[in-house]
Amino acid sequence: MGDFTFLYIAAFFAGFVDAVVGGGGLIQLPALFSVFPNVVPATLLGTNKLAGFWGTSAAAISFSRRVKIEWTAAVPAAVAAFIFAFAGAYTVTRVPPDFIRKLLPLILLAVAAYTLKRKDMGSVHAPLHQGLKQRWLAIIVGGSVGFYDGFFGPGTGSFLVFLFVRIFGFDFLGASAVAKVVNVACNVSALFWFWKSGHLLWQIGLSMALCNVIGSLIGSRLAIKHGSEFVRKLFLVVVSSLILKTGYDAFFK
Repeated sequence: MGDFTFLYIAAFFAGFVDAVVGGGGLIQLPALFSVFPNVVPATLLGTNKLAGFWGTSAAAISFSRRVKIEWTAAVPAAVAAFIFAFAGAYTVTRVPPDFIRKLLPLILLAVAAYTLKRKDMGSVHAPLHQGLKQRWLAIIVGGSVGFYDGFFGPGTGSFLVFLFVRIFGFDFLGASAVAKVVNVACNVSALFWFWKSGHLLWQIGLSMALCNVIGSLIGSRLAIKHGSEFVRKLFLVVVSSLILKTGYDAFFK
């Protein structure tokens, strides 16, 4: 198998996973690092964002056509995420994210354990907040996760899904739909940063984007067809994989 074929297959599956529960970077980013071991990491991170942006955008559009998106939560969260993702990207150039690297697998483990324990969580769409309170909570969640995405990044989509289920009372399908909107805002902010700093492989990123979009469209349609229980199961698979990957990176590399 050629290197580019490998990248395109990875981009397809990354788009599929990302469309349902987030975490596509778990597949796509290691593929880029394996094919381009001598390229500056920041350039590979930017290229990953470039490919992922198109896939996430396609998934967001697909969800918006078939699932009721809670725009009163999605819009303020997306605006906050855009602003704070840029702040996070700036901060990482000043402060090494080593402490987050070691803390992340423990946080993900707590998320997985809580989701497993609460088997009914996210099965019914029953929003817990309305009006001004919902908007402020959305700003806090979007800003916090946006900053994390710019500062470090792994598991951003999965964190968004979990928080919109746990804090807002959305079902897993509705939470995934809102998470896509917020993810697009994070990606736009990060892409602007990578573009300004010259860390993008345009040709590679755009060619991967096509495969990412195809995977995203298939993933979003499967999520819509099979509902929240399907999303919940894939969420647990992705979070478990993230625990293994981030734990290995933090403590054994």
